[in-house]
Amino acid sequence: MPKPHSHNAGTSSRPLPVTLAPHTDELLSSWISRHAEFYAVPPLEMLRHCLPEASSLHAADRSLNGDHVIRLAGVFSTEPATVRRMTLSNIVQSSRRLLAGQPLQSCPACHPAKDEARPVRRGQLLGWRFTCPLCGGLLRHTDRHDRPSPFGRYHGAALIGERLLDDEAERGVRTWTSPAEIARLLLMRRVPRPIPRGYEPWRFRVLGAIIPDLDDAIERRSLPTPAHPILPLPLRPALLAGVAMVERSGPEMLKMLRRHMMGQNQVRFSSAIDEIATHPCRSMASSQLQLI
Repeated sequence: MPKPHSHNAGTSSRPLPVTLAPHTDELLSSWISRHAEFYAVPPLEMLRHCLPEASSLHAADRSLNGDHVIRLAGVFSTEPATVRRMTLSNIVQSSRRLLAGQPLQSCPACHPAKDEARPVRRGQLLGWRFTCPLCGGLLRHTDRHDRPSPFGRYHGAALIGERLLDDEAERGVRTWTSPAEIARLLLMRRVPRPIPRGYEPWRFRVLGAIIPDLDDAIERRSLPTPAHPILPLPLRPALLAGVAMVERSGPEMLKMLRRHMMGQNQVRFSSAIDEIATHPCRSMASSQLQLI
């Protein structure tokens, strides 16, 4: 199999003699890796054939600029828009903490286990989704068997919340505030009243004040942390439904939820919602700038 020609930094690389068509919703690093396998070279070498300054495939998925896109399109003999659609560089900053570092989930219909090619799709890294962006089917974790979600009765509201988060992340579209910020606030700790016997502070989240089923369904290992902020799939519909409820009700609902907190958590929560109330249009203006 012919190997890509060598190159020097700053020079334009020649187009590849043979290119592979991307799969629907395929991630850029997956597409490059399939070319690397075809040409029998390491994936990073294939990327650096196009972009000598590239540090990693992970970075290429997330931070390509316009020049990078044009150069990649030239080497792979495709349109810049095709390359851009395969990246995550359009994801707004407020939603980037919800991007998984590696494939987290898959769709049984669109990504069957018997599929030998097994391309990695963008939707496998989107930690705010619980349905497939291609067919709308329920996603499942890639590395374990999922138990059924206990929040099936919130499915309709969860779909609305998923759309709100997706509109913000992919298109920079918001309503009165950031849905990703609503999700963050809903996962802060609350203090239940009355305090139950055997009270465990980690178990009770603000979200549980509007989705009462949550308190009993939650497990310590399933809770998000600053390092791992993405909820497991069975719990995700509850959070998405909560986001939809708060977004529909407006800032008044956040103010009502403040009374479920104490101490520094309440101070931080109050500061966040006061910022939202003081600057209700600022986030919308920044969203519109991202569409220009």
